[in-house]
Amino acid sequence: EVQLVESGGGLVQAGGSLRLSCAASGFTFDDYAIGWFRQGPGKEREKVSCISSSDGSTYYTHSLKGRFTISSDNAKNTVYLQMNSLKPEDTAVYYCAADWDLGTVIAGHGRYWGQGTQVTVSS
Repeated sequence: EVQLVESGGGLVQAGGSLRLSCAASGFTFDDYAIGWFRQGPGKEREKVSCISSSDGSTYYTHSLKGRFTISSDNAKNTVYLQMNSLKPEDTAVYYCAADWDLGTVIAGHGRYWGQGTQVTVSS
């Protein structure tokens, strides 16, 4: 059974930090790319950041680069998203997605998706 489970969301004051986790199981983690996406109330789903578990290459949405950092721990089959200097506009449900192809993940068409974790940033 393939599963992606997000955790680490919550309520945080503007300027604070959170670290999200995406725990994967049921497939060969080292051969896949993992991405983070988010969707705020009434908004389109937005790319956040992606990483290739095999070679560590990364992608960041330009506006978020410098505040958000993606990383992976292959021994734990887990991808993290460190979010710093959070702003109210970062409020959204954050999802992780996986596919064998990094380009497919970046395009938002990953084969597998998690259930999402809520991040709320207060002003």
